[in-house]
Amino acid sequence: MTTHAVLAGRIPVTRVTPALPDDRWRPKAYAGEVVPFRATVFREGHDQVGAMLVLTSPSGQVRHERMSPLAAGTDRWEAQALLDEQGVWHWHVTGFDDEIATWRHDAALKVDAGVDTELMFEIGARLMDRAVAEKSRPLATRRRLTALAAGLRDTGTSVAERRALVDAPLLDVFTAWPLARLTSDSPEHEILVERRRAGVGSWYEFFPRSEGARRLKDGTWKSGTFRTAAKRLDGVAAMGFDVVYLPPIHPIGVTNRKGRNNTLDPGPNDPGSPWAIGAASGGHDAVHPDLGTLADFRAFVRRAAALGIEIALDLALQASPDHPWVAEHPDWFTQLPDGTIRYAENPPKKYQDIYPVNFDDDPEGIFEEVLRVVRHWVKQGVRIFRVDNPHTKPLTFWERLIAAVNADDPDVVFLAEAFTRPAMMQALAMVGFQQSYSYFTWRNTKQELEEFLTSVSQDTADFMRPNLFVNTPDILTEYLQFGGPAAFTVRATIAATAAPTWGVYSGFELFESVARPGAEEAIDNEKYEFKPRDFAAAEKEGRSLALYLGILNGIRNAHPALGQLRNIRFHASEDDSVLVYSKHLDGRFTPDGRDDTVIVVANVDPHSVRETTVHLDLAAIGLTPGTPFEVEDLVTGHRWDWGDANYVRLDAFTRPAHILHVVRGRDD
Repeated sequence: MTTHAVLAGRIPVTRVTPALPDDRWRPKAYAGEVVPFRATVFREGHDQVGAMLVLTSPSGQVRHERMSPLAAGTDRWEAQALLDEQGVWHWHVTGFDDEIATWRHDAALKVDAGVDTELMFEIGARLMDRAVAEKSRPLATRRRLTALAAGLRDTGTSVAERRALVDAPLLDVFTAWPLARLTSDSPEHEILVERRRAGVGSWYEFFPRSEGARRLKDGTWKSGTFRTAAKRLDGVAAMGFDVVYLPPIHPIGVTNRKGRNNTLDPGPNDPGSPWAIGAASGGHDAVHPDLGTLADFRAFVRRAAALGIEIALDLALQASPDHPWVAEHPDWFTQLPDGTIRYAENPPKKYQDIYPVNFDDDPEGIFEEVLRVVRHWVKQGVRIFRVDNPHTKPLTFWERLIAAVNADDPDVVFLAEAFTRPAMMQALAMVGFQQSYSYFTWRNTKQELEEFLTSVSQDTADFMRPNLFVNTPDILTEYLQFGGPAAFTVRATIAATAAPTWGVYSGFELFESVARPGAEEAIDNEKYEFKPRDFAAAEKEGRSLALYLGILNGIRNAHPALGQLRNIRFHASEDDSVLVYSKHLDGRFTPDGRDDTVIVVANVDPHSVRETTVHLDLAAIGLTPGTPFEVEDLVTGHRWDWGDANYVRLDAFTRPAHILHVVRGRDD
């Protein structure tokens, strides 16, 4: 007779999360993230069950978190846990027969109905006796449980007095330490917790060659350098950004160099695209001579660190025709029948100044070289890499590279710039990328934003962290082109508050909105020319969003709820252009022990004034429905009394959004 292995367990535990769509890879979080752990736990019949999350930290500390039921009838259970230690955590869920809960449920019904009254009291007393027999329970608790058992058996007192013991607060001791039997454990699982910067940060992108660049009397340009670019860091720090992302800083090729606005006819002073990497002076491990030396770059990194800023460096695996790789490793590129090398294309776009790397003929050689390049920059103080177009390279390459780098230095972060199909974008995150660009740039309506933000905060949050960049050198959306300053304000507000990581490309704060005809990118694109900006003059003349960006980053730093990805909840408004969402963090997870709740109300129509009623789900922000409370606008300081339904007026031309903090609620 064949014996079948029984896998279900006496109290089945199934569908545990966090989990990935493919169990070859493990879920991940970042230090300080509050992660919801869920499981389906059930049993036959009508007796009550319970569920316990068992977490083991990388240092070996074991935590038990009692799970709570979610929607009635679903058998889904949840416990939220703050993962505060970097490294690999182990966890499982234990399901058990919750005899205390079953007794309390049955006793309440039967005693109130006058059925089996004494029997129910005796059953409860015997459960207390069993708990007292567990010597590992605190002595004081055991003495109180002994007294409770005696009270249940005391026929000299009224039924009503003994019935009250069924609801005694003392029985709450069984929440954290249940009287459990018939236990079943789920399989052991892992979750990788990475450093906090892997999930939380405010990014600012600028071209160092433009900072301090100046046109000479003869019409030629003198490039900015790392030394002049370092002066811009103070302004970036003043706006509260903590990551500065630099496009490629390497030598730029001359062959097929692009001119202004991506033309094929460059002038003698056109600097070329930084992404056309490689020249006689070096390749991916060198710095452009116009920017300075490697020592100058290290000084730039140190200056940024002194201001609380990390440097993110572009990693673009492609080569100019002049790159040393082309001569030394011709098999790294695709040779065409006419003897030429295939250049990069993304029809209808053509990149005649770039050769894409072909990973088929010498994958091992390419891997070793790229690993060497990354380690080289790590030695210079870089811990963040923004990877250009990773979706055009093999997934296996990235999985191997990121694993090798993080084995040496788990603090290194890779951001995937992959505006591509969901399958590839998500797979890149699963195999190791700590952050991902996303479709946020093109999600502008209320419905689009609700669907997108729900997806990234719920559906893919176990493995993909979105970086909500509002613009890039390549992307200037119609919303920004035609929405005026209100559009810039709204997009920054949503990006900074809806997810823990966001970013802007230099010029955003100056409302740069003129596109190259027929393209979704800025005219006079900085990719192909020097573009010095007078930020101080713009601020003085009121043509800058810099002050507001600083306010946004200050709000982010002050409110821990905004440092979480998975806690966004949407609320209703009676206007299709008024987006409403909240970020709530329970006091047990905040530094001061108080609940932190931020409510954002944004008019996503940058051309109008909107008046509407906002309907809040108060339970989602930790309040009892019907409870009045006070909110403070964190930008203006104005305060209002709010409740379930609230009138708002948002003028796109003056104040298109509210960022509100709940200042009076259940804790007051």
